[in-house]
Amino acid sequence: MVTNQSRKPWVNWAIFFVTVVVVFLLGLFASSIIERKGEAQYALQMIKPIAADETRNEVWGENYPREYETYLKTLETDFKSKHGGSAMTDYLELYPELVVMWAGYGFSKDYNQGRGHALAIEDIRNTLRTGGNKVSPMPATCWTCKSTDVPRVMEEQGLAKFYTGTWMENGQEFVNPIGCKDCHDPETMNLAISRPALKEAMERRGKKMEDFSRQEMRSLVCAQCHVEYYFDKKKVEGAQYLTFPWDNGFSADDMEKYYDDIQFTDWTHSLSKAPMLKAQHPDYELFMTGVHAQRGVSCADCHMPYKSEGGVKFTDHHIQSPLNNVANSCQVCHREETDRLIQDVYERQDRLESLRHLAESALAKAHLEAKVAWDNGATESEMKPVLTLLRHSQWRWDWVAAANALGFHSPTEAMRVIGTSIQKAEEARRELAVILVKHGVNYPPKLPDYSTKAKAQVVIGLDMKMLNEDKQEFLKTTAADWDLKAKERQGSLYNYKK
Repeated sequence: MVTNQSRKPWVNWAIFFVTVVVVFLLGLFASSIIERKGEAQYALQMIKPIAADETRNEVWGENYPREYETYLKTLETDFKSKHGGSAMTDYLELYPELVVMWAGYGFSKDYNQGRGHALAIEDIRNTLRTGGNKVSPMPATCWTCKSTDVPRVMEEQGLAKFYTGTWMENGQEFVNPIGCKDCHDPETMNLAISRPALKEAMERRGKKMEDFSRQEMRSLVCAQCHVEYYFDKKKVEGAQYLTFPWDNGFSADDMEKYYDDIQFTDWTHSLSKAPMLKAQHPDYELFMTGVHAQRGVSCADCHMPYKSEGGVKFTDHHIQSPLNNVANSCQVCHREETDRLIQDVYERQDRLESLRHLAESALAKAHLEAKVAWDNGATESEMKPVLTLLRHSQWRWDWVAAANALGFHSPTEAMRVIGTSIQKAEEARRELAVILVKHGVNYPPKLPDYSTKAKAQVVIGLDMKMLNEDKQEFLKTTAADWDLKAKERQGSLYNYKK
């Protein structure tokens, strides 16, 4: 038996010092717990109750200053990556083929890089797609994802009436841009779904919102808006009812079949006469086909990563490209250097962009060649297979092109879908070649010059001078009147800034 007296002196000293260190560390741990409890208790005492219908982000910010301060950074427009960011980019200037591809549809007038959430109302007012005082505007449904005020107006008017109105009606009601109440329950701060279209889509798939985990909700609150959708005109008479086409699944093929089965068309192309589909921004659907979703990563993990400030951990509400915050987004999981990670993203995006441009070139030519065919006596029976190919090709191109991140949410699936788009566009052109030769037209026919945005808009018959003048008049009169009425209604706390 070894006694204290038989131990060597250094052993006793070692035990003593180890005991001191352990006691010191336990003391620090206990102190940290007490301090954090004190901070939490202090925070609870400082929180002011938030009304169930409170839509002003600055009022929520009184309770959650860190989240609100980072949210305000979505006003910044100075970050530009190789293929995206928050800076203003005119895609019609960069890719004039898009003007031809969208002939007869609002996107041929105006299509810019989306900016931050805090600028949502300013951007939807300014875009030429929503029209002016003279040009017929879009339906009220287009407000759905632009303002925290939307659920209140939906409740006051009833969903059917809201979807039946025009974009101009009640425009003064939509003051507060995308923000806190869109994603949070004001009483519990739990993530919550505030838009009915997502709930309805999930119910048709046999799921309720309470079935989803918190981690899944960190993507689903984004999926209220960052999705493909269409306006169902048959559900309620006279209404443009917002609907997600997820009944068959999330893939481009699944949604294409859904639209074909119900014979839905967004618009008829003014040159080719094809019954077209316009993809919106199927970010969630493309993400769901990728490896990040398969590994349980959420949208917020990359676009709203956690950060620490003063010992407090919170979610960064500066919703932005992960490439502007690699340390807190990508490098949480990936241990490579920042430059290497960014290069990995760009390499995948570059490959997809080269294929995307092939699709755009083929589609623009095909629409113009179809017009030549019609002008030279082509029949509907001859053109029907061509128009179906154009519909499917452009839908598949748009399903990839309209989503943010240039395919990076699911590179493999994006490459597959854009490949089928190219195949169908070239098949349409081969069919058109046969039709044109049959009607005495040499192939390839001479096409008009659409090498710039301005030239392409002339080719499809747009009067851009009139459209711009009408929009400026709207901003000076109607939109200015909306601001005045909103200030009167919301009082001194009104804080919407243009």
